[in-house]
Amino acid sequence: MSNGFHEVRFPLRLSLGASGGPGRRTDIVALSNGGETRNARWADARRRYDAGTSLRGLDDLYQLTAFFEARRGQLYGFRFRDPVDHASAPPGQAVTAIDQQIGVGDGVKVLFELTKTYADAGGATTRRIEKPAEGSVVLAVGGLALEPGEYAVDHITGLVTIAPGSVPALGAIVTAGYDFDIPVRFDTDRIEISLAAFKAGSVPSVPLVEIRP
Repeated sequence: MSNGFHEVRFPLRLSLGASGGPGRRTDIVALSNGGETRNARWADARRRYDAGTSLRGLDDLYQLTAFFEARRGQLYGFRFRDPVDHASAPPGQAVTAIDQQIGVGDGVKVLFELTKTYADAGGATTRRIEKPAEGSVVLAVGGLALEPGEYAVDHITGLVTIAPGSVPALGAIVTAGYDFDIPVRFDTDRIEISLAAFKAGSVPSVPLVEIRP
């Protein structure tokens, strides 16, 4: 994670009304025979949002302005809760310790990264989860849930450390469940608010962009 990050969450009510999601960058070259070649320029998606769509009243405008000022515009990053994708389990389902495979034991390794895999019959991609919500992470080894005292979670980096007495055996599948935030920053140093326009239904643009490691 880059320098200049505040471990605070963007107001949750405003997050739930934001629009946006993942984006990728792909180079497409048209061939002389009418075909094409495609090349992924980014290994991972980068998410962008507009929080302006969540503003409903003067209290929201003030809350946004105060948060923007506390982050000094683009200077400091912060946590953001994606309104759709913010847990190891699909929407509407409870988080469990077997939601996501995060590693395989070798009898020695105790440090694992939280990850989330998106997959279907055509392919898969795995995303690192750096900002798990505090108190939400549950772990299992070989399908058996670990007790809270058997592992420690770094909620700033998304790394989990399994206690010496519970080291995963060779070949044991390590899984995890969690809620998580996304590290973002404001993608502007200026928010323009017209009260008359806002009352008429026009909301300001409040762009947010994911911070990549």
